[in-house]
Amino acid sequence: MTVLPGFDRRPIRVLLADDEELIRHGVRLILRHAEGIEVVGEAANGEEAVRLAGETRPDVALIDIRMPVLDGLATIERLVALRPRPQVVMLTTFGDENNVTSALRSGATGFLLKDEGPQELVGAVRAAAAGDAVLSPKVTRSVIDRMLSGVGAGAGAVDPGPRLAALTDRERDILVLLGHGLANAEIARQLGIGVGTVKTHVSAVLEKTGTGSRVQAAVLAHRTGLVS
Repeated sequence: MTVLPGFDRRPIRVLLADDEELIRHGVRLILRHAEGIEVVGEAANGEEAVRLAGETRPDVALIDIRMPVLDGLATIERLVALRPRPQVVMLTTFGDENNVTSALRSGATGFLLKDEGPQELVGAVRAAAAGDAVLSPKVTRSVIDRMLSGVGAGAGAVDPGPRLAALTDRERDILVLLGHGLANAEIARQLGIGVGTVKTHVSAVLEKTGTGSRVQAAVLAHRTGLVS
């Protein structure tokens, strides 16, 4: 298989989990025709997805939010606890803001609508593998607004001291740019540093702030007043 220049020499390994066989079939066909991507497993329920992830060690897991045996949210929590952990992208339908918000709080990298086109699907897999957030623009604003309003987690601003005190000046800059929704490449260009360095800083920001994903970090940047 030919790998696109700029990507890791090995293909991006993807795990699919959806109880609808038609959805899995369509996603598999799209990804199998994309250069530098390999589908390493398919699951019809959450429990099977967790087991396959442990066996195949995917880089990216595309997970349906509603599945039998083990639902999507519980599946995400187990997947992000794996080492190495896959980047988890939730598959959803328009209007599932509550589930999307819960998934992001559980550590999902982002969410993707099931009716997205092939180009968007492939781009989302590559972005997730690179450590970037995958957020469908059709529902991003409503989800972020819901998270900022504190639905299910208490409303209002939070004390910036405990969660930001450990950050270096550079890491604080990174958090601000995450709050603006910038991808790694955009952050690298703005700060004049390499993409690899950005990834290192992002990982440090997530660890020090106790946020499980870039989206959670972005919300924290807003709620602590770093981004208005």
